[in-house]
Amino acid sequence: MTTQRMTDDIDVDIDRLLPVELLEFLPCATPRRWIEAALENPALLLIDHAQCEKKAASTAMSLMFRYVDRPELLTKMSQLAREELLHFEQVVGLMQERGVDYSHIQASRYAEGLREHVAREEPDRLIDILIVGAFIEARSCERFARLIPHLDEPLAKFYRSLVRSEGRHFEDYLGLAERYGGKAAVAERVTRFAAHEKALIEGEDAMFRFHSGVPRATSP
Repeated sequence: MTTQRMTDDIDVDIDRLLPVELLEFLPCATPRRWIEAALENPALLLIDHAQCEKKAASTAMSLMFRYVDRPELLTKMSQLAREELLHFEQVVGLMQERGVDYSHIQASRYAEGLREHVAREEPDRLIDILIVGAFIEARSCERFARLIPHLDEPLAKFYRSLVRSEGRHFEDYLGLAERYGGKAAVAERVTRFAAHEKALIEGEDAMFRFHSGVPRATSP
């Protein structure tokens, strides 16, 4: 079997792990060069993964404090924050088992690159924040799936569990956006954010991070 055929078979298996709605939501697949960089930098991958889980919990808590008049949002974000903190603890545990020190690293431009396009006035601001959350969770889910075939069994098993949970988080964010903004209006805004997300994922980045684009270098 040729290398290309093996690669194509892996891609098919990965796509079966991911919900169709999630694959249709994302504007592009993760570039192979990012996957190669992730495998070359296993410690950096785990450190930034831990950072991402912590930030995801913080974002959910921030929404709970800001939008106290939205009971559906409060319930979903409370559940999400607990799950993200559990994932954070699990990643830190994996790091300790593998002798990876949790050091401070600079964040990628991905999340801020999306948030630059969030509306400043309500209610559009909330809708956009929820859409950005959906993109972050969907991309995380897709990247876990892309990495699974290349990882050792304990880490692959952990990432399989995250594919399921991050898929639910994507659905929660998008569902809330549609609840508060209407499906038609949200679909239009998703299309606009998708163009920005695609540019961030397929463009070159100066450093490798969990949500970075194609890295030019792998320095921390």
